[in-house]
Amino acid sequence: MVLDKLETRAHEERESTLLQKLAAQVQHAKKNTVYFGRLFAHIDPSKINTRAALAELPVTRKSELSTEQKNLPPFGGMNGAEPHQLKRIFQSPGPIYEPQGTELDSFRLARALRANGFKVGDLVHNTFSYHFTPGAWMLEGGAHALGCCVFPAGVGQTELQAQTIEHLKPTAYTGTPSFLKIILEKADELGLNSNSITKAVVSGEALTPSMRAWFKARGILVTSTYATADVGLIAYESPSLANGMIIDEEIILEIVEPNGSKPLPIGETGEVVITVFDKDYPLIRFGTGDLSAIDPESLTNPSPCGRTNLRIKGWLGRADQTTKVKGMFVHPGQVQEIIKKHPEISKARVVVSGNIGDEEMTVHCELKDATACDLIALNAAITKSTREVTKLRAEVRFESNNALPSDGKLIEDTRTYA
Repeated sequence: MVLDKLETRAHEERESTLLQKLAAQVQHAKKNTVYFGRLFAHIDPSKINTRAALAELPVTRKSELSTEQKNLPPFGGMNGAEPHQLKRIFQSPGPIYEPQGTELDSFRLARALRANGFKVGDLVHNTFSYHFTPGAWMLEGGAHALGCCVFPAGVGQTELQAQTIEHLKPTAYTGTPSFLKIILEKADELGLNSNSITKAVVSGEALTPSMRAWFKARGILVTSTYATADVGLIAYESPSLANGMIIDEEIILEIVEPNGSKPLPIGETGEVVITVFDKDYPLIRFGTGDLSAIDPESLTNPSPCGRTNLRIKGWLGRADQTTKVKGMFVHPGQVQEIIKKHPEISKARVVVSGNIGDEEMTVHCELKDATACDLIALNAAITKSTREVTKLRAEVRFESNNALPSDGKLIEDTRTYA
């Protein structure tokens, strides 16, 4: 396994190097972006060179992006490069727009792929979507940086995916774990050979213990990667599968009180807040909305693979009601948007149920006056609106008045994570 010098540094050296770069990045963000120029108007960037100083800066949360971007399109003034200087612009549900800089691996995914053995000579079967959202391009950029060839499979067309794997014999896979399982099962059903795939880096949904064991039985080493469209790679597993996920070398990660800004002691669960050193999109103290915790054991016991950075305990939920379904975020604001589109609705709740990869999304609705509605037509209309707003399919069910709890929840996740 190939490690680079950043991955084997002493923790003190890593911390010192990142903090030395921090003041310059805060200065860059203040000078070159409208948003941080306003947010840091009274901040002296030269003094932001410790974690304590960083913790005094405000947190910008992912949940705020849609509003900021509507006020100042397309990136809410957080961009350090003009749109025409970028390689691509993506749109995630919200809508939220994300820029891609000009570097080959601008999202830094090569590190996670290399940890699983991706290398020159590999053909990578990439099943993340190439449409609107950045997932496919994030993994493709990392693969190209390592010298891999990529087949842009995208999503869907399971039978064709299985046929292509038999024909091209890719050695590696990127995508969601559940879709890899679906493709391999389809290959088995059709009598097609899929044994060329021996390694996979997955993201977008939980890699459950049962799925990991299923892949291992087929001779496939699967590791999970935690990345977002906004800040790129956050943490990743190595084949040693030590407790937790290794933090990326090129970010500053904080665990703060949910929906607050105060850093929490190591070991406590809180919101993942990230500072990146990207010049095109210089996000400072970006609150992802995800919950995690730093594994205290990683302070004294590095991963068996030789990487010395701290580890987080993976994804432990959301600080808000936002839920990821089939690799796509569903936000409470989207449920509110669906309600606004249909004045007949008095209350609604999205429930995500089933198993990871085979989940179902249902929109439960209470109506102001069910007797005054054409329920069949209204069901079809809400179904269509849900698809347009979330980019996901859902079943619509009408409930009697007061059937839905009055607890303020717009999204409920009842999935099984076994």
